[in-house]
Amino acid sequence: MADILAAIVAATRKIVENRRVSVPLATLERSIERSPTTRAFADALARADRINVIAECKRRSPSRGVLRRHYNAAEIARSYQSAGAAAVSVLTEPTFFDGSPEHLAAVRDAVSLPILRKDFIVDEYQLVEARAWGADAVLLIVAALEAEPLKTLLARARGVGLAALVEVHDRPELEIALGSGGEVVGVNNRNLKTLEVDLEASERLIEEIPDQVVAVAESGLQTRADLLRLRASGYDAFLIGEHLMTSADPGAGLRELLRDGVGQPS
Repeated sequence: MADILAAIVAATRKIVENRRVSVPLATLERSIERSPTTRAFADALARADRINVIAECKRRSPSRGVLRRHYNAAEIARSYQSAGAAAVSVLTEPTFFDGSPEHLAAVRDAVSLPILRKDFIVDEYQLVEARAWGADAVLLIVAALEAEPLKTLLARARGVGLAALVEVHDRPELEIALGSGGEVVGVNNRNLKTLEVDLEASERLIEEIPDQVVAVAESGLQTRADLLRLRASGYDAFLIGEHLMTSADPGAGLRELLRDGVGQPS
């Protein structure tokens, strides 16, 4: 398979160029001066009294195509909050995931949970966008960035009040994430270059993640048993998207994963 990540990053750079012309950076920066204080993303994922799930709003994916024909991000997010989600992830990438800033803004108005802007961040402009749209955190993917740009984006994210989920897939990427100062690190079981899923990726890397770093397992998680096993190994939180988005009722799907309650697993 061709490198899908490279294609998405190339498309994203063009989108950023167009948006920068349409809405200058200075205009965005003025708008965030009036934005409310961000919600505590890392704290929500680190709670020890529950299973912490970042529940995702995503209409489409490159690997599965359209996941949900009737897609109302705000409605889905409200159902996640009712079911016990720790945070909500909202896809804003338009070309491959059918995302939009309007989806994120609608979710911000609908729930009180921390919100992650799920996109392919390659430019500081996107961080200011995220803050202006109502995000509390952004995704930074090591495979899409060099080490120095990652450090710059992490510092700029903190400067505008955003947390960052730094995503890795293997040990070299994890070393870059930790060396760049990542405080919330996600291990993606899906290889973004091939879209193949390897559930053992999370298990291989957990021993390398320091205790003070919030560890998040991502992709391919289907059952409560998956969450319990990875929680026992040391993960603080779990990002779940396709499993919930292909459920008849996403909120009910999350509630089933947390069916013994949102506290300590039995």
